[in-house]
Amino acid sequence: MTLHLPGADGTLRAYEPRTEPLPTLRATSGSAFSSRTVFSAAHVVADPYADTTPDGPAAVDWDATLAFRRHLWSHGLGVAEAMDTAQRGMGLDWPTAAELIRRSAAEARATGGRIACGVGTDQLTATAATLADVRSAYEEQLAVVEESGAQAILMASRALAATAKGPDDYLEVYGHLLRQAAEPVILHWLGPMFDPALEGYWGSSDLDAATDTFLEVIAAHPDKVDGIKVSLLDAQREIDLRRRLPRGVRCYTGDDFNYPELIAGDEQGFSHALLGIFDPLGPLAAEAVRVLDTGDTDGFRALLDPTVELSRHLFRAPTRYYKTGVVFLAWLAGHQSHFTMVGGLQSARSLPHLARAYELADGLGLFPDPKPAEERMRNLLALYGVNA
Repeated sequence: MTLHLPGADGTLRAYEPRTEPLPTLRATSGSAFSSRTVFSAAHVVADPYADTTPDGPAAVDWDATLAFRRHLWSHGLGVAEAMDTAQRGMGLDWPTAAELIRRSAAEARATGGRIACGVGTDQLTATAATLADVRSAYEEQLAVVEESGAQAILMASRALAATAKGPDDYLEVYGHLLRQAAEPVILHWLGPMFDPALEGYWGSSDLDAATDTFLEVIAAHPDKVDGIKVSLLDAQREIDLRRRLPRGVRCYTGDDFNYPELIAGDEQGFSHALLGIFDPLGPLAAEAVRVLDTGDTDGFRALLDPTVELSRHLFRAPTRYYKTGVVFLAWLAGHQSHFTMVGGLQSARSLPHLARAYELADGLGLFPDPKPAEERMRNLLALYGVNA
């Protein structure tokens, strides 16, 4: 049945929804990939019945949140927990993030799933922090992750960005943390397009200078760095960076604009993956990586290249609001019963933006059952006064 979707110009266009999902969405395999290490950053499901405010503590539907992680593990994907996709610093407070880490790590142990968890400093007020405060905050969160049995991802810190006077402060803080880390960690370089408060990270707004500092941190502690996650939305810069990494240090692409080519790689190497877009693409992404495992790069690209338009739409500026589209698609796909987000972030994207996300996802066959997705889209349109 035809839907009438609003466009950015305010007009309605007719759209005929898909009637069948892609066959790959019905296939479930939890076996590990052989050619790449792949994590999906995962969103949290809000409790829609909680009496909350946007600046209050997050209220999480734990059953639905953990069920979504089992969904990702069932397809062989690792889970990157309590990252920016889970609204760290944008609705998910540290006490709730700590509980999320503990619960998800326990679920990973029970199901045999791979998990890595974000370590940050979001219990601090960035403008009031000292370097000692930053170190202590990182240490507190690192202890929670290590005690849970998960791998640690050292995330970029707003407090460190606000406090550091230059590259030496980054070298000191990260060196301190890496020396005490029990196991090799993943270092995360999150660009300011994802979080404007991280402008000038690694001590410089000159990306070449910042890259040199980043590599200096790694070179000083290569045995404590499993890999780096690069989220700069600059494919060539990531390629240049991964070619300069010490042997044995992985590059995990966080480039939601250029991931197929970066994962496929070139004659000098490739990127592994730690991506927010793999939250809605989970089954399809897993199928693509299994094709890549056979050595069929063309087949991998044939599956994944068509998804880039959707990803670039979800992550378009202001990029930090991509979480709204991710949760919206999870609702349409039936992974949760509502379109509500912690911090009220469901209001962060417009109806035309969401309508285009639906159209692109439906065109890709991402919904396990397209009919309920169509009905939910129709209900949302009606809520906005559109006679679909």
